[in-house]
Amino acid sequence: MAVPADFTILDITGKFTMNKTLSDSRTDEILTLQGVSWFKRKAISIGTITLYIKHYKDADGVEHIDIDQTITGGIPGTREERTLWWKDRENNDSLFGHVIGKSRRVKAEELDIPFLKNDWTSDTLQHGVVQSYVESDTPKSGTTWIANQTWGIEEINGERRYVRHVKFTGPKGEDIEAKLVYDYLGPL
Repeated sequence: MAVPADFTILDITGKFTMNKTLSDSRTDEILTLQGVSWFKRKAISIGTITLYIKHYKDADGVEHIDIDQTITGGIPGTREERTLWWKDRENNDSLFGHVIGKSRRVKAEELDIPFLKNDWTSDTLQHGVVQSYVESDTPKSGTTWIANQTWGIEEINGERRYVRHVKFTGPKGEDIEAKLVYDYLGPL
């Protein structure tokens, strides 16, 4: 389902599920390169991933995006706590293992990767995309990969959708670009 007409990247609070028909099918390849087990990948492929997103500013005016994920099929959900201030933060994620990530709001034209900056709605371009840059903590995880993402609103088949553009670099330099398209399920 499309997001409401007044929904913008300035506040992405809501419930979403990944639309597997509209999303790129290379997500399993990305998960494989990230070291996710076959069992977990299989459960993810047949299950439904639901995101519960809370987007807010703290007392100092710093943006935060907290995301709780649930996955049907017996996979434990993860929690992402992102602070949009572009500082490294270590995390031991239940699905991806040890990672280091940082997030920010940035104008698309400031990005140097066309895939991350193209196809957004005019209001997303005006307000800036959310950029999430996460890499494996190689000494702790034993693998090497980078997931550079931008989040925003994109028009897909004539509907405004919450979308993530993922530029993924794998352990052997694999280069994958994937769009993840989400259905809006309503407010939290």
